[in-house]
Amino acid sequence: MSWKKVLTITTVLAGATSVGIHLINKAIYISATIDHLLKPETETYYDWKFGKIFYTKQGQGTPVLLIHDLNTSSSEYEWKNIVKTLSESRTVYTLDLLGCGRSEKPNLTYTNYLYVQLVNDFIKNIIKEKSDVIVTGQSSSFILGACQNSSNIIGNIIMINPADIYTTAHIPTNRSRILTKLILLPLVGTLLYNILVRKDNIEKLFREHYFFDKSKIRHEDIMTYYETAHYGNSSSKYLFASLSGNYLTANIMLYLKDLSNSIFIITGTDEKNKSEAEEYQKLLPSIEIFSLSEAGYLPQLETPDKLLEQIKICLNIE
Repeated sequence: MSWKKVLTITTVLAGATSVGIHLINKAIYISATIDHLLKPETETYYDWKFGKIFYTKQGQGTPVLLIHDLNTSSSEYEWKNIVKTLSESRTVYTLDLLGCGRSEKPNLTYTNYLYVQLVNDFIKNIIKEKSDVIVTGQSSSFILGACQNSSNIIGNIIMINPADIYTTAHIPTNRSRILTKLILLPLVGTLLYNILVRKDNIEKLFREHYFFDKSKIRHEDIMTYYETAHYGNSSSKYLFASLSGNYLTANIMLYLKDLSNSIFIITGTDEKNKSEAEEYQKLLPSIEIFSLSEAGYLPQLETPDKLLEQIKICLNIE
């Protein structure tokens, strides 16, 4: 066979493979978003310098900002079971972080300081007064950074199962950089992202980590998280690539040493989460820790009444 024929066959096969991968990615996107579970009644956006940020506002009173976990399948949906009750005594703001949910998902390197800026700018330009903050998981790191950066605009801080101090400090390695580059590839990278955030992986997270009582897991929650991960034609992969590459590293120990805010940590039943919370308290003894019985990583979805009771105590809500 001549080299021209070999080249022709190779080109045809490569083209067919590319088309096939594109069609697979498109099918996954359509199946994940077909139910339109993220469609809100009204759409309000903050036109931030790095992209539009979806947010909601309800109630009256001292403002409290709810920040979801930093995960491409997470969004302000995380707070849906506590917003109504909390808004009876507070002005409650929720938002989708840049790269998540209905907010824009630009192709850039996401860093901890990027989100520090987002929180500071959102409070200054949208809330426009000092606000308490309730935050989940890995997002806790940049809330502490935002507080250190502008301590006069953040009041009380409640962290729900905050990220491990030492894991958050991990810096990019050659291996993590390679993974980031793979995910950022146009076709193969999108396929890799789709494989890693497929529905059964999200369901596994709910069963093994998010919920303590598996019987409380709702199909709607799983499907909403699945849709969120693919909303915007899988452009969440850009944030996922930065997370995978450890580009959101943060020195929480440095943040904590300068803070004088009232800080509370609420954990679920998992002993690992409790021990991680104690590491924060060792660095800043004024931190108060509360544990919820029979609750997992997301008590706001699993045991909202228990969580609300504890939030009211921490924020002195009658």
